[in-house]
Amino acid sequence: MQNNVLILDFGSQYTQLIARRVRELNIYSEIKPFNKIPENLDEYGAVILSGSPSSVRSESAPHPDLSEIKGKKPLLAICYGAQYLAHFHGGNVAPSATREYGRANLSFVDGSDAFLKGIDTGSQVWMSHSDTIKTLPENTQRLASTKDVENAAFKMEGETTYGIQFHPEVYHTTQGKDILKNFLVNIAGLDAQWTPDAFVETTVASLKSEIGDENVILGLSGGVDSSVAALLLHKAIGSQLHCIFVNNGLLRKNEFDMVLEQYQGMGLNVKGVDASQRFLDALKGESDPEKKRKTIGRVFIDVFDDESQKVENATWLAQGTIYPDVIESVSATGGPSATIKSHHNVGGLPDYMKLKVIEPLKLLFKDEVRRVGASMGMPKDILGRHPFPGPGLAIRILGDITPEKVSILQEVDAIFIEGLKKWDLYDSVWQAGAMLLPVNSVGVMGDERTYEKCVALRAVESTDGMTADWVNLPYEFLQKTSNEIINRVKGVNRVVYDISSKPPATIEWE
Repeated sequence: MQNNVLILDFGSQYTQLIARRVRELNIYSEIKPFNKIPENLDEYGAVILSGSPSSVRSESAPHPDLSEIKGKKPLLAICYGAQYLAHFHGGNVAPSATREYGRANLSFVDGSDAFLKGIDTGSQVWMSHSDTIKTLPENTQRLASTKDVENAAFKMEGETTYGIQFHPEVYHTTQGKDILKNFLVNIAGLDAQWTPDAFVETTVASLKSEIGDENVILGLSGGVDSSVAALLLHKAIGSQLHCIFVNNGLLRKNEFDMVLEQYQGMGLNVKGVDASQRFLDALKGESDPEKKRKTIGRVFIDVFDDESQKVENATWLAQGTIYPDVIESVSATGGPSATIKSHHNVGGLPDYMKLKVIEPLKLLFKDEVRRVGASMGMPKDILGRHPFPGPGLAIRILGDITPEKVSILQEVDAIFIEGLKKWDLYDSVWQAGAMLLPVNSVGVMGDERTYEKCVALRAVESTDGMTADWVNLPYEFLQKTSNEIINRVKGVNRVVYDISSKPPATIEWE
């Protein structure tokens, strides 16, 4: 009950990284806004305060109530959190004369305390701050310094409260994982027992208890999240799970039949519904990206509702919501900053669908979802599948949607994706696809002039889709792929490669 870690978020860009690093130690962690501290703290064995873009000297600075935490539970304060502890307990925080951002090296380390045991003098750390702790509060022991930051780490005497000015969660802090392990395992005494197998065992038991003998409906997309959610539910309730896989006419070439066969091979109770014409009719003449998304969402709900009513005693709707979806749908700082986005899987159930929602993956990050799937024996080609947008090819066809355009893009996409696999490039790319542009260009084929479509190929590397860099695919691959597309796909005479990163661009074009 006390083997969990509570992370209080002050709006730092690195907060999710803290949770991920803790979980890499096989210790469960969860993020809460700083001003929404859980009333029952008994289940948490340690607390971590995140960084923040705010200054503790500002009147609008995040100001949490730590009365039930500080001095009562092991507490690690990072960056803003460390400055907060110093500022409000008698220390002095002021603007830094030499703003430290990026790599730095520890010039002094007190390894006598368990917190920095085994951490080397000279070890690289990552700084990101404009304020600095000039003086520490009384009864506080300095544990580390850099050339420019004297109070880079400290401990408050008489309690297991630690502060560090740098970010141990960032990859560039070379011994950051060791520091977190020192704090969580050696000081807080937490057990490294949160593994994929343990998650499957506890989740299956919980699902059995919560669902009982009622039926569950799950909309499969062919993606990793909904597939792993389905397999977890299948292990828990078997034939009580009714999966629906809808073909919206905007899937990749042959994907509907291929994925449906894979699901059936996994033993899932799944029904394929081909509603292609219904979606294409609804999209006819529509070119506005947002309206296309809303139209697809509305028609999907109508189709899904029609099918769900055919399932007797269906009282649950299962969704493949994962932890970043949940975090991004709640204000990251608990109020002061704007919500990042409202995710389609969170709170999106229409009023007329009187179903309870169950989300077996809502505590997991994407990489953890894949590890859980692997532990249950899910096929590698499903686990390693690239993310694919919910609206499908509709947002990769710029402008209005027609059956002819869908067919062209399906052929182009198939050549591109199969090529990545043949050249052993697929697994090094996070997401790839082709865009059909709303322009024609002049070309020459044989002795004839052509005036046909242009397509853009896109391949990015990322960890979570929040940021992404374009992949430097080999020229030889791009050359062969371009030639194959132009020679094989009627209606296309020009291929370009997108070399934009996110930000400022987005991964999809619409």
